[in-house]
Amino acid sequence: MQSAFGINPAAVTGGWPEAPALALRPGPADLSGEELWEGWTERLLFDTVASAVPGARAVLRRLVELGGTASYDDIQDHFAGHPETPIAQGKIGGTLTSIRAVRRWVGPDNRADVLERDERARIYRIEPVFVEGLNRAFDLADARPDLLCQEPVSG
Repeated sequence: MQSAFGINPAAVTGGWPEAPALALRPGPADLSGEELWEGWTERLLFDTVASAVPGARAVLRRLVELGGTASYDDIQDHFAGHPETPIAQGKIGGTLTSIRAVRRWVGPDNRADVLERDERARIYRIEPVFVEGLNRAFDLADARPDLLCQEPVSG
């Protein structure tokens, strides 16, 4: 039939370009499942980041950017006039309750928290072993915003 229409199958298939390789989208499965500390893995850190409300996620990211430790005042000052995620003075603690709530559902079966608060010293602290894992979690969050919790719709 092909010869009846003058088609040379060898010429047609030989001239087709090579199909491009499919780029796989990164996902949580790309993160390490190895324990970092106290049952926490990169995957659990990502699940925490993805499940937290956007304001808590922004505060957690800021703490990671600062190396894992910052004073209450530094965090409040940063977010008081933040162009994308403004958080009123004194509301940071309430915003961060999302991290504590998520931890109950996502974290390991022990009591180790990603984010610690020292009320007496007035600082927020992330365990140093988590900072690099959280950086990878935020990289994935940037690449796949579709995996993140969004603000609840009000009204």
